Amino acid sequence: MKLRVSGTQTTKQKFSSTLRGWLPILQSNLDSLVETLEPFVQENPFIQVKSGCEKADARFEKKSFFSQISKESVSSTIEALTFDKKSLFQVLHEQVNPPLFPTVHSQNIAYDIIENINSEGYFEYSAVEEIATKHNVTCKEIEKIRQRFSFLEPLGIGAIDFKEAFLFQLQDLDLSHDVYTLAETLINNFETIETFGKEPYFHDALMVIKKFRNPPAIDFLEDEKEVIPDIFVYDKSGVIEVQLNDAYYPEIIIDTDGVDESHTFVAQKIKDAKDLVDALEMRKATLYKIGLMIVEYQYDFFFGKAIKPMKLKDLADDLGRNPSTISRAIAGKYLSCSRGVIPLKQFFATALEEDISNSAIKEYMQELVKAENRLKPLSDIKLLEMIEKKFSIKMVRRTITKYRQQFNIASSSERKKLYLLQF
Repeated sequence: MKLRVSGTQTTKQKFSSTLRGWLPILQSNLDSLVETLEPFVQENPFIQVKSGCEKADARFEKKSFFSQISKESVSSTIEALTFDKKSLFQVLHEQVNPPLFPTVHSQNIAYDIIENINSEGYFEYSAVEEIATKHNVTCKEIEKIRQRFSFLEPLGIGAIDFKEAFLFQLQDLDLSHDVYTLAETLINNFETIETFGKEPYFHDALMVIKKFRNPPAIDFLEDEKEVIPDIFVYDKSGVIEVQLNDAYYPEIIIDTDGVDESHTFVAQKIKDAKDLVDALEMRKATLYKIGLMIVEYQYDFFFGKAIKPMKLKDLADDLGRNPSTISRAIAGKYLSCSRGVIPLKQFFATALEEDISNSAIKEYMQELVKAENRLKPLSDIKLLEMIEKKFSIKMVRRTITKYRQQFNIASSSERKKLYLLQF
């Protein structure tokens, strides 16, 4: 028994080490997986990557996402994604080099910062302490390196909020001192921007701010039409089954013909190559297990019912993984079933009351904000009243505020100013 447990622990330790070392592979979208592998390929002369084929599994032709679009459109979409459009991770990864990041130490910290930049391009500041602990440095040093992201493309990337993103973009412009100074003041006092209306150069500064990217990674936000699902869930003779989209996975080829594998350098590179293969297989295994657990937890959903409250921690516990690992695994991933192509994150909702999930609350809140009067945006209190009436539940205002912040939705007063910039 001891030997058996020891073997299991050794396997888990190997997988955990591989996962930490190649985390971008787990976190990467299927459509950008080849690009994510490219830096590893460039560093290893014994690795070749063969792109996945551009064909869907024939078993899914009637049920899958791919049945909804022609073979020609699938081929052209994948070709565009693979060859013309780099992922945000790839673009940032390529810029982590001297002189901005002159040492291996600063580069490793920069890579960790990149891993905590969300899809809109904002840095999740709560990760600072974790990164600092990992590298045995102070939070101040992490922040110092993060500030260098103001010189990276796309402009504004790595900022903690829209104000800092605007400031990052502002410093890249060649403006007169008066316009620059006022624009900086307007950004820092965005909540009361209208009080500066009589300042000289106000309209010039305002026109500058209107041209800024918001959010900074807007060009990289996923187009729903270009989504490639990682997981298929289909009905086969009345039985729900789960299948990975293996056709789009790249193949890693390790070529050691004619080399002396006993040489230290060669042996290390071959080990790295095998770790890369293990990481890709771990990605598959993790997502397959996630697909199985989603079907188990949300079985009724696939027959037309609503999504049930489901916590990410519950899934992580069942899989024996850390919730943060599962969160990274499902980020930007999709599941295709007879009800459409659905983000994996949509299946994870914590319970409010009985069958009401916070995902439904959040979705309704987003709809309200999207349709609001731009001259008189809805306050959190008003949103609370409308949500309570819609779902016949009692909530507190701070919960609405929390949900709003999770979606990077500004307060009503801030939204009013943002709408002003769009006119």
